[in-house]
Amino acid sequence: MIFVDYALIGLLAGFLAGYLGIGGGLLIVPALSWLFARDAAIADFAVHAAVATSLATMLPTGLSSILAHHRKQAIAWGVVRSLAPGLAAGAVLGAVAATLLSTGTLAAVFGVYAALAGLQLLSGKQTRGEKPLPGQIASGATGVLIGAVSSMVGIGGGSMTVPWLLWHGRPAGVAVATAAACGYPIALSATLTFMLLGQQADALSSYIQLPALAGVAIFSMLAAPLGAWAVHQSAPVMVQRLFGVFLLLVAWRMLY
Repeated sequence: MIFVDYALIGLLAGFLAGYLGIGGGLLIVPALSWLFARDAAIADFAVHAAVATSLATMLPTGLSSILAHHRKQAIAWGVVRSLAPGLAAGAVLGAVAATLLSTGTLAAVFGVYAALAGLQLLSGKQTRGEKPLPGQIASGATGVLIGAVSSMVGIGGGSMTVPWLLWHGRPAGVAVATAAACGYPIALSATLTFMLLGQQADALSSYIQLPALAGVAIFSMLAAPLGAWAVHQSAPVMVQRLFGVFLLLVAWRMLY
C-alpha cells in the first residue's frame, strides 16, 4: 500500500503545481517526511531522505515542464545562463549543509520556509517592478542564495526565482517559464551531491528512495496537465489560500 501513498502524493503535488504554479516540493517534502519517519530503517534520515527524493523527482518532471515552456518560446534563456552557475554551486552547498544538520534542525529550516511561503500565498501580493537585471556577479550571488536555500528544503526555487524576475520587469508567463528552467540545475546538482554524500556514508538508499521517486514523479507528471487545465475553468484564489493555511500547519508541525 505504500506505493499508493506515493502515487497520491504525486497526484496532489502535480495538480497543485499545474493549478497554482508552485513547485511540488512544498507538499512532497512534508508528506514523504511523515511516511519515512514511520520506517524504522530510515527514520533517522527521514527529512534528509524526503528532501533528496523531492529534488530527484524534479529531474523528469522538470524536464517535461521545460520542454513545454520552450515550445511556447517563453523561457528567457539568457537569464537562465546568467543564473545557472550560481544556482548549481548554491545547490551543492545547500545539499552539503543539509547533510550536516540533524533531522530536527533540517525540519525546522523547512518549517520556517514553509511559513514564509504560506504567508505569501495568504497575502496574495504579486511582486512587480521595473529594475534592470543585475550584472553577472550580482546574478551569480543571487543564484547561489536561491540554489542553497532550495536544495536545503527540497524545492526547485520557483517561489524565489519568480518574484525576483517579476521585480526585474519580466512578464508573469516568462517569469514562471524561466524559473522552471532555473530549477533544473538546482535539482541536478543537489541530487548528484546527495547521491555522492550518501555513497560516502553508505546511506545512498536512505537519501534517495527509488520507490518514492518513481511513484511521485510518474503521478505528478500525469496530474500537472490536469491542474493546468483546471486553472482556466475556475479562479485559483481560494485554493491558493487553502494551501497557504496548509503550509502554515506544515510549518507548525515541522517546527514543533
